[in-house]
Amino acid sequence: MGINSNEKLNIDTDELIQNAIRFIDKEMEKEFDKYQKNNELKPSEYNGIQYLYARSYFLDEFPLSKKGNQIKDYFLKELDDKKFEQNLQTQAMLSLIFNRFGKKETAVKLLNSIKDNSVESDEMGMYWKSNVAGWFWYQAPIETQALLIEAFDEVLNDVESVESMKVWLLKNRQTNQWESTKATTEAVFALMNTGKDWTNSEEGISVKIGGNNLDLKSLEKAPQSGSGYVKTSWNKEEIQPEMATVNVEKTSPGVAWGAVYWQYFEDLDKITTAETGVKFRKELFIKKNSDKGPVLTKITENTPIQIGDLITVRLEIQTDREMEFVHIKDMRASGFEPVNVLSSYKRQGRLGYYESTRDAATNFFIDYMPKGTYVFEYDVRANNAGNFSNGITSLQNMYAPELSAHSEGIRVEIE
Repeated sequence: MGINSNEKLNIDTDELIQNAIRFIDKEMEKEFDKYQKNNELKPSEYNGIQYLYARSYFLDEFPLSKKGNQIKDYFLKELDDKKFEQNLQTQAMLSLIFNRFGKKETAVKLLNSIKDNSVESDEMGMYWKSNVAGWFWYQAPIETQALLIEAFDEVLNDVESVESMKVWLLKNRQTNQWESTKATTEAVFALMNTGKDWTNSEEGISVKIGGNNLDLKSLEKAPQSGSGYVKTSWNKEEIQPEMATVNVEKTSPGVAWGAVYWQYFEDLDKITTAETGVKFRKELFIKKNSDKGPVLTKITENTPIQIGDLITVRLEIQTDREMEFVHIKDMRASGFEPVNVLSSYKRQGRLGYYESTRDAATNFFIDYMPKGTYVFEYDVRANNAGNFSNGITSLQNMYAPELSAHSEGIRVEIE
């Protein structure tokens, strides 16, 4: 993690920091001496970036030596020539390096180029499609976003972009874990020390239910310290038609999330698809073997199913964002009996999941679900005659209950 000046983090320049700076200065001087003796042994480009980035925080307390300035000038020239070829995290680091070593124009040009490749949306904020996780040290989305926020704040003083980029950090945390202490520290620093103050964002929220103000501070449970989390509920006698209209207004900086749930009983086959960032498409097929292989015939409410028929359940799920810790529950008609009753871990391309068969539904537990479209298929056998509801398929992020979705319900006729 970059140490963002003693004033910001209240760090004492104690003996530990002094020794660390002496060590990295000495190591870089050794590497540069080898280069001066043999021009073919060029200093490592990434070592130079990391070195200048770390040193840029302590230039006042520990100025560069004569040799250190030679090293700085060498790397600044080399890195200036290749600045547009670097990965996103390195470019963010370079913009801070250029700015702190007197090349502000270069830093601004680099950040403007980075901004041109960004994506902005009202819900997800400002982010980059190329900022995805990978095996290399610089393929770390949270650290990269935090570094970019620091760069936009320090170099461009672009408050609007910084606020939008902070939204992406929180939206990412809504459905994912921050993978390491380093990522968490970088993210918290970016959220707390750049742009506008979000620490009291819940203060500017007003909620009206059916035209009546809801006093958030007078609820049975006071707002949770730090997060401002509040919750209330109404029983069926208290609910009136006009309460279907909910108005939320927010005047303070930062973002806030809320959800309204209406709980009621309904026949499963009358449930329609929920419109969210996750889309479902569930279909049933009669599966029969032929000389050319299995033949699938789509089942509708008018398709007759015979006892003994093999039925293929095909579930297509499309998600518009990465999610972690996902539970998918696929209900089935009581006239169907699963063919596979053994639970097991399975893989589908980049997606790994644990499939668990139960009496009324098949469950899928997913640690990590990348953005994209996925198809799940499994077979059941028609074993009871009658008219049945086939239930719905529901998806829920285990740590963000408000991010849920479900398919529509259908009925099947088994003869």
